[in-house]
Amino acid sequence: MVFDDNALMQAAYEAAATVRTSTAPNPWVGAAVRTVDGKVFTGATQPPGGAHAEVVALAAAGTAARGGTLATTLEPCAHTGRTGPCSEAILEAGIARVLVGVLDPDDQVSGRGVATLRDAGIEVETGILVDAITEQLTPYLHHRRTGRPYVIVKLATTVDGRTAAPDGSSRWITSHDARRDTHQLRAESQAILVGAGTIRSDDPELTTRLVDGPDPRRVVLGAAAPDAKVHPCLEWRGELTDLLDRLGDEGVLQLMVEGGSSTVAQFHAEGLVDRFVIYIAPAMFGGDDAQPMFVGEGGPTIDDLRRGRFVDVRRIGDDLRLDVVLD
Repeated sequence: MVFDDNALMQAAYEAAATVRTSTAPNPWVGAAVRTVDGKVFTGATQPPGGAHAEVVALAAAGTAARGGTLATTLEPCAHTGRTGPCSEAILEAGIARVLVGVLDPDDQVSGRGVATLRDAGIEVETGILVDAITEQLTPYLHHRRTGRPYVIVKLATTVDGRTAAPDGSSRWITSHDARRDTHQLRAESQAILVGAGTIRSDDPELTTRLVDGPDPRRVVLGAAAPDAKVHPCLEWRGELTDLLDRLGDEGVLQLMVEGGSSTVAQFHAEGLVDRFVIYIAPAMFGGDDAQPMFVGEGGPTIDDLRRGRFVDVRRIGDDLRLDVVLD
């Protein structure tokens, strides 16, 4: 394979995907080095305290990196934290050209990494595969721009928009494949939240069991019984905005909200949802007495209808997954 600029960045993008669940609160970044004789070496950011993607890729290339091209999905850092600045490592390795997917909005970076490289005479091109990489890094970018976690609301529903039977039972509306995909979302989220009603009715563990990955921190709106499986958890009784500020300050990049209907409705009503992930099963209750996705008052007129965009639609087993971002 001939690694042109897009292909080199694609290699970096794919490397980043392998560490999606292990780097937070640092971003999941990938890098790739193309040597002057065409060999390619990749690297990805290690868990907190470990090397960043650029340093990993440069170490893999060794002295062959001199004169080569480095692609990185996120702008190289130019400051010293738990590790040294990647921009300096790039200079020391003798890289001649750098490709950057997206610029880092972090106040400690924010163009400084690119400026450091350019000031040293290195050719830098930005915006390579920018759309795909922006999507891959959306929770991190959102957190750095707002100080709050990216909020994903997950819903599992029938075709007729019901999330539970009239008696409250809801296991299982969707297939095992969809539930495994849900656990992948859990692994990618640093915190997961449900209402106290869900704890009383379902007593969920809210852990990651169906895929390899870390368990998210657990948050309950209200109180959980002392013997509930959700413990240890944060029990929250204040404003949702204050909760998001606290979680953001504590390094939560992505918060997954799993329900129930009143909790989801509250996040939606306050405009705090960044993405809905809706799993639709090929099943119908066929009446109006089953539990809806939202409870309470909604928009009173068609003019109050909140519209958005389908950013992803895919089939998972027998179910459909719809990703919706509201405008």
